[in-house]
Order: sequence, then structure tokens, then C-alpha cells
Amino acid sequence: MSDYKLVVFVPKEAIEAVKQAIFSAGAGRLGHYDACSWQVLGEGQFRPLAGSQPFIGELDAVERVAEYRLETLVAKQDLHGVLAALKQAHPYEEPAFEVVQLVNLSN
Repeated sequence: MSDYKLVVFVPKEAIEAVKQAIFSAGAGRLGHYDACSWQVLGEGQFRPLAGSQPFIGELDAVERVAEYRLETLVAKQDLHGVLAALKQAHPYEEPAFEVVQLVNLSN
């Protein structure tokens, strides 16, 4: 049983690189399987403000981007390494992600 679920929003052109990075750091393991994830394509929106260095978009202009919502599992002992790998591989200056602690209801 994994301890956490990681949800991250990744621009379409970077999804495979980000998945490879977090899987290499230990994310996506479930029983006798690895590289497990779920993803769906959607549209993200943001406006870069003064002081930002946007990968995509222009200062003070709303940008809409095709992004994947990527979900995967992470064990407690791998969490910090997975988050470091995510931040290194993700092209955005401030990647949007969340970590949800899971509860085991079996037994």
C-alpha cells in the first residue's frame, strides 16, 4: 500500500519526461507493478506577474495551456526524492502539484 497520491499538472510536451523522472525516483509502484499512473488532458490557466520567469506566456497576460493532470502513488520513504525529481524535471518555474495522504481501509 502506498502512503500518498501525487497529483501534478504538466504541459503536454513535458509529460513523458516528468513521468520518467518521478518513476525513476520511486513513484508509481503498486504491488508487483511500477510506472503506474493515470492522466487526463485538460486546459490550465495562469498569468505571469512581475518577478516571474515564465516558461510559457508573457508578463501580465493570461495564458491557457494544454496540460495533463497526472496522478500516481508514492511511498512515504520516496516522497522527498520524488518531489525533488518532479521539480527538477518540470519545465514550469512553479509547478502546480498536491500530495494527498492515503488511508488503508482493507483488513
